[in-house]
Amino acid sequence: MQHHESTFPGVGGLTLYWQRWLPEGTPKATLLIAHGYAEHSSRYANVVNHFVPLGYAIYALDHRGHGRSEGARVHVNDVQEYVDDLKAFFDLVRAEQPDRKIFLVGHSMGASISTAYVLQYQHELDGLVLSGGGINSPDAKPRPANLELADTLSHDPKVAEDYRNDPLVYLGPPPDRSAMTALRDRLPREVPAIRLPILVMAGEDSPLGDGPRSRALFEAVSSPDKTLRLYPGLLHEIFNEPEHPQVLGDLEAWLAAHL
Repeated sequence: MQHHESTFPGVGGLTLYWQRWLPEGTPKATLLIAHGYAEHSSRYANVVNHFVPLGYAIYALDHRGHGRSEGARVHVNDVQEYVDDLKAFFDLVRAEQPDRKIFLVGHSMGASISTAYVLQYQHELDGLVLSGGGINSPDAKPRPANLELADTLSHDPKVAEDYRNDPLVYLGPPPDRSAMTALRDRLPREVPAIRLPILVMAGEDSPLGDGPRSRALFEAVSSPDKTLRLYPGLLHEIFNEPEHPQVLGDLEAWLAAHL
């Protein structure tokens, strides 16, 4: 496995961090990861360790204001800033992997950003994978008051411990999130335009409402090639649950069917 890290210029000249993991030999396809709120690209070791030995190239960026990237912490004035950064990163990835299929994998906030991205650029991608995302649903219960995000992630206590002790994770007060709220308000009207292959995955026991929100998105998209995988008993970060081998195995099978 070959690991490389670097930076690229985001919108407005911000320096954004990215990294890649390459297999030995020619990659069979490329996964582009868009991480979630307050975290960063290095929290996807289970995905990397599963898919790179299978021959996949993996690229991941730290969104502006996250991890090692510049920008006001976890804040944007407009979600289009995230989308434009992701477009610049996609172009970098495409230049490095001109003949490989590219699948966009978005988790949580990264799933919302990826959904917004696909609404503009789905013709450039070969598939979309969403984890812990979805759209507003009347079936989703309100998030419990005073719930710590670290407690929603996984049944593995080490995941929460590492999250709380990670200097690259933002643990400060929530910023003005009106930009993300506006995105989530408009996505239910727009996602029927999604027609590329899509895999929607979520833990049904997530207190963030991932199950109902993911089911609502699955039902709303118009793609003739769509798959829903809901996991009873799992929390928000299905890639970091003790059952992650099953989850990643399901993702592996879906990707293999779309190569």
